[in-house]
Amino acid sequence: MVDSVYRTRSLGVGVVGLPDQYADGKAAKVWQLYIGDTRSRTEEYKSWVLSLLRKHGVQKVLDVACGTGVDSIMLVEEGFKVVSVDASDKMLKYALKERWERRKESTFDNWVIEEANWLTLSEDVKKPGDGFDAVICLGNSFAHLPDFKGDQSDHKLALQNIASMVKPGGILIIDHRNYDYILETGQAPQGKNIYYKSDLKQDISTSVLWVNSKPHMITLDYTLELPQPEDVQTPPDTRNLLLTFSWTTLPSGPIPRTNHHQVFLIPRPI
Repeated sequence: MVDSVYRTRSLGVGVVGLPDQYADGKAAKVWQLYIGDTRSRTEEYKSWVLSLLRKHGVQKVLDVACGTGVDSIMLVEEGFKVVSVDASDKMLKYALKERWERRKESTFDNWVIEEANWLTLSEDVKKPGDGFDAVICLGNSFAHLPDFKGDQSDHKLALQNIASMVKPGGILIIDHRNYDYILETGQAPQGKNIYYKSDLKQDISTSVLWVNSKPHMITLDYTLELPQPEDVQTPPDTRNLLLTFSWTTLPSGPIPRTNHHQVFLIPRPI
């Protein structure tokens, strides 16, 4: 028998209607430790994102899952005009701090950072003209949105709102973990992180909540071991980050499968 309510790590609310797993600020801090230097990205990931955007002539980018700013910072440094939004003010404070510290650089001074909700995105974000050249939702972010009503209406609304920000002929990029792999094997895929050059030792424990013989929620429990000075003999300092993701099939149709991640690119018709 399963409880009807499965509590996430935090009961905070970032913006009205959208539960925020980073609301108390602790998880945001641990996540920033996990990422490490935001300018240190894997060459494979960085070259893929930049080549994809440049191939499509992208200049204006909306990052709808900014978080601490890791992807946005990379794009601002590469000369893109970026608007970054997130539902968690605790995550955004790291992006705002970076913008402030680099405000003398014109690209960072022009970087727009706002708090926004996918369910009210058109009200929260001012669309430039026909829209942005590209909208990105990276880092397994879309899976943070729970299926509140059980009919995926919130997922559909979020996707519609996100897609509405893309100009005709522009591109929308969303990625997420391969949850089919997790359900089949009972664990998150092992191997290097394609996003970050994290130097921290890490362990990821995976659990799946089943309701009525169907997968309902996946929890990833990160344990990070922080580096200690060589002359320190105390036990390693460890930090925990617990993230929960509701499990549903995305309403956008078939998604190409890869071993570790699923990535799909949706061009909006001209």
